[in-house]
Amino acid sequence: MDLRLFRSFKVKTTPRWIILLLDMLIVMISFAATVLAGMFSVHTSAATILTNAFIVFAVYFAVTYISKSYTCVIRLSVIEDLYRIFMAIAFSTLVLFILNVGKQVITGTTFFKYWDILVIGALSFSLMMIERLCIKYLYMRMNSATEGRKRVLVLGTSFNSVFLANALKGEIGGKYLPVGLLSIKAGAENSEINGFKVYRFNPTTMSDLFASDNIDALIFDAKSNNLMSSGFADFFIKNDIALLAMNKVAEFEQDKDSDKNISTFIKEVQIEDLLGRDPIVLNNPLVSEHIKGSCVLITGACGSIGSEIVRQVANYGASKIVLFDQAETPMHDISLEMKKERPNADIELFMGDVRNRERVEEAFAKFRPRYVFHAAAYKHVPMMEINPTEAILANVMGTRNVADLALKYDVYKFVMISTDKAVNPTNVMGCTKRLAEIYCQSLFFEAQHRGKKTQFITTRFGNVLGSNGSVIPLFRKQIAAGGPVTVTHKEIIRYFMTIPEACSLVLEAGCMGSGGEIYIFDMGEPVKIYDLARRMISLAGLKPGVDIKIEEIGLRPGEKLYEELLNDKEKTTATVNKKIMIAKVKIYDYQEVCAHLDNIIKLASAGDVHGMIYAMKEFVPEYKSQHSRFEAIDKEIEGEETPASPEVVQQSAE
Repeated sequence: MDLRLFRSFKVKTTPRWIILLLDMLIVMISFAATVLAGMFSVHTSAATILTNAFIVFAVYFAVTYISKSYTCVIRLSVIEDLYRIFMAIAFSTLVLFILNVGKQVITGTTFFKYWDILVIGALSFSLMMIERLCIKYLYMRMNSATEGRKRVLVLGTSFNSVFLANALKGEIGGKYLPVGLLSIKAGAENSEINGFKVYRFNPTTMSDLFASDNIDALIFDAKSNNLMSSGFADFFIKNDIALLAMNKVAEFEQDKDSDKNISTFIKEVQIEDLLGRDPIVLNNPLVSEHIKGSCVLITGACGSIGSEIVRQVANYGASKIVLFDQAETPMHDISLEMKKERPNADIELFMGDVRNRERVEEAFAKFRPRYVFHAAAYKHVPMMEINPTEAILANVMGTRNVADLALKYDVYKFVMISTDKAVNPTNVMGCTKRLAEIYCQSLFFEAQHRGKKTQFITTRFGNVLGSNGSVIPLFRKQIAAGGPVTVTHKEIIRYFMTIPEACSLVLEAGCMGSGGEIYIFDMGEPVKIYDLARRMISLAGLKPGVDIKIEEIGLRPGEKLYEELLNDKEKTTATVNKKIMIAKVKIYDYQEVCAHLDNIIKLASAGDVHGMIYAMKEFVPEYKSQHSRFEAIDKEIEGEETPASPEVVQQSAE
């Protein structure tokens, strides 16, 4: 049979009214067959037959319409469809029995012989299943062309896995052609389930299997995420086998998605899914106790960290959330998001720059926040090496402005967000964050001495996955563009944490702190950036070094190979949360800190880069520049060469 004509149609599912019509036609055929078989009395009149036909039709139509047994997606129908049809016919048979009994009680006669009712039901059930099998067969024949479809294995042999494989195989215009199921359990070789060959996972032969059978990818459903994140996925990644995730298998059992292609719900696995980190607790009772009903001000509220803090604070029921940021468009975007996703949250948009003390004070005076989360900062290392004075003005002077005003307006808790780059800093950005840490900590002890109650707390963590300007979005763009993927050094490593996890820990640390602490987070094992690039290329179904080149471009100004969460001289103490620790650091005298910061900020405001960096290094002696023009100042301080003039240092940046 030539089905090319059928393949030209774009109908993804048979219209429901046609299925209902066919089902009712089958019921009438079953009724007619019963009549023609002579099971009704030969003396039955035509009027009686028509009356009985109407009763059968009415009962079956009503039950079928109410039960929606005609709405299953035929091309995907399996056990559930069989069950729904059986129940509809069984209930229709029961209703006919009841009507028959009722008439017999009232008049002493019946509409049908009781056996006839059972025969009509049995015939109807058989023919309806044949009808659906025929439609399913036509769909499969219409979709028999495999050109352009990726050959895939489906992970697992469970009902969901078989269902997914069947759905993909029978999909009109589908992207994927399942050729088998991959089982990680021991079992007989060459077994089959529902026509799909079952492959047994064997790490020594699996790579050859994918190559010899021209299999392009492995697809798994969301229930296998824990298995994949536990390290199982690494085998496929290392062998350049693409991984695809399906998150809505169950929804295709229902008719609500019958107009959608299942392929649209299959996505490439993201590197974030494979970190193997523990689930994030976002309903912390300690945080809820503090935040609920409180006014919270968040600086840098439109950034990656700030915006996630906004979302989580809203979930904890803050009475008012003040978004303080200088970025107009991102502020507009997050306001629209909050109106849509959390319409009950009381959001205040306050445009301003933390360097503008007067504007910051307007926000404090107007809203009188109880909690302040200070996320506003310049964070990109190479950019701040080029613009060091701006780093001081934003990260140091800006932090000082917000902290001072938090004290002035009796804020209960001030939480500053710092970075692992503040430990043994090798760049301007890291040193500015260390200066901000020192100021906030010394301010707390000074305020405590003066009888003030404001608690100043610092949180320190590494890179966050997917944040603005981070390496993972950059790699994704480079891979999408065909490469090359650029890494600064083959041995460079970094700690990573998801944005929601980082912000959850920030909130918890801020609420558990009593003031003066610098909290550090357990970032897990560090990740080699070069390996991260290889994994992301492999996840895209491409071969590193073949389809996508990886290029080393050299360390950027101020960048170091290994980030640290603690200074060598620092120690930590545990907290009730195993992921949060307190760093024991040197405590600075507040008056001394103020004198140094006054000088550094003055030099920055005057544009004296040399004097500013020199002063920073004198005050924070662990600040040693790497791959930076400011290494000359380190040598100058150490007396290893003739001091370079400020003009020379300034010109070297140009």
